[in-house]
Amino acid sequence: MSRIDKFEDLKSWQEARLLCQSIYGHLLSNEEIRDFPLKNQINSSSGSIMDNIAEGFGRSGNKEFRQFLTIAKGSCTEVKSQLYRSLDRNYINADVHQNLSQSCDNIGKLIMGLIKYLNSSDLKGGKFKNESNTQKTSN
Repeated sequence: MSRIDKFEDLKSWQEARLLCQSIYGHLLSNEEIRDFPLKNQINSSSGSIMDNIAEGFGRSGNKEFRQFLTIAKGSCTEVKSQLYRSLDRNYINADVHQNLSQSCDNIGKLIMGLIKYLNSSDLKGGKFKNESNTQKTSN
């Protein structure tokens, strides 16, 4: 199992960051889209995925980490719903919608894999051990 010393090493966080960049490129930077409430909401919810992964990791306890991961997974689903609204309003085409939705699904699977790992792990997190012990994860 790989040793994870910082949240930036988590595959789920890396993929969430890429999703944010893609959403920015397809929706947020498009000045022709004047639906500011939707743009603000999808910006917030896509950012929430990566932010909650990072915040949970920073809490240094597996129980809290799992809690923040479930919030991040919920944000994935929220983004996916907002992508349907974007498609229905012709802000993105079907191919872009499919690619971004698939990214949400993949991130959700990564997050669930990390939650399952934490559920089966005997490690309680860094705040329960001395400084030389760090959390080990596979995602």
